[in-house]
Amino acid sequence: MLSLLGITIGIFAIISVFTAVDSLENNVRDSIESLGNDVIFIQKWPWGGGESEYKWWEFIKRPHPELKELAIVQKKCKSALAAAFIVSSSKTVKYINNSVENVKIVSTSHDYDKIVSFEIESGRYFSGTESLSGRNVTIIGNLVSQNLFGNINPLGKYLKVIGRKFKVIGVFKKEGESIVGDSHDAQILIPVNSIRKLLDIHKRHLNPIIMVKAKEGVSNPELKDELTGVLRAARKLKPTAPDNFALNETSIISSSLDSIFDVIGLAGWLIGGFSILVGGFGIANIMFVSVKERTSIIGIQKSLGAKNYFILLQFLFESIMLCLIGGGIGLALVYGGTLAANSLVDMEFVLTYSNVVLGLSVSGLIGIISGFIPAYTASQLNPVVAIRAV
Repeated sequence: MLSLLGITIGIFAIISVFTAVDSLENNVRDSIESLGNDVIFIQKWPWGGGESEYKWWEFIKRPHPELKELAIVQKKCKSALAAAFIVSSSKTVKYINNSVENVKIVSTSHDYDKIVSFEIESGRYFSGTESLSGRNVTIIGNLVSQNLFGNINPLGKYLKVIGRKFKVIGVFKKEGESIVGDSHDAQILIPVNSIRKLLDIHKRHLNPIIMVKAKEGVSNPELKDELTGVLRAARKLKPTAPDNFALNETSIISSSLDSIFDVIGLAGWLIGGFSILVGGFGIANIMFVSVKERTSIIGIQKSLGAKNYFILLQFLFESIMLCLIGGGIGLALVYGGTLAANSLVDMEFVLTYSNVVLGLSVSGLIGIISGFIPAYTASQLNPVVAIRAV
């Protein structure tokens, strides 16, 4: 059992790290994909994307996207399926004596539902008239609904935000926490034409964005090329002048995540590698002891006609089985850890089939490496000398 402990700890360390990293990566990528792989974000600031130098002193001079530019994009960009103007801020939302602080207020134009995926559990989305005229209506997140209204049906009720009353016409279906913070649970959605009566929607701290979704069959580079031409014309930029806007997409985030998770994966191999190394020496040691204790038996086997390869495979098989048992225990501990983590954290941890195969493969490989020399030593024993060993 002590010999197996090193293998168990090593496999547990490696596979637990890989399981955590894979689960985190899946959650992050799912959250990023929820933003839309075919959506371009027109913003003042670029997201990076491997630039050697982030020229913030130039980016800060850029103007923010404006609501009038949304109309230009909708009219002139033929590759776009839909476009929406979005501003967001955090405010306190009240209903009678109940209040929720730091609720994300998302103000958007009408085509928001064509770009961002969500489900409405009860009620409905804004009508075209409500969006255009800027009616004081809102769709609230599931968490906001619970904290403000409890068991009361919120539909038709009025909540207060930024000093105005907004009628609740819908409630988002519960989505759970999101790594990138785009969950609708703690948000309320209102038409941008209603919030522009209360706030200057082009203020810097509101960080206005125009989201543009590509038509089916249109690639992101094609959409970006057309948007570049439309925006440069709308902002009357000279041919030699650089773009004063950023066209961001989720692939920029995804590509930067690859290197991060590669480093974390390497750290997992280093953490578990030392434990497996120690465990491998332990298995090799116990196999040498096994050969020593069974030398006379080996002599009897060989005198009865056992071939060298039979003796080698016999001890090699034992070494591999020891490592597989140790690895199996380690995988069982990882699986138990995922069950515990799922009950404690609002994120799904899954021990994948590939990680199980990896754990067993590493265990088997360590068994071959650790057991080969003892097994080879046993196979080369002289049967006469071996029988006489005490």
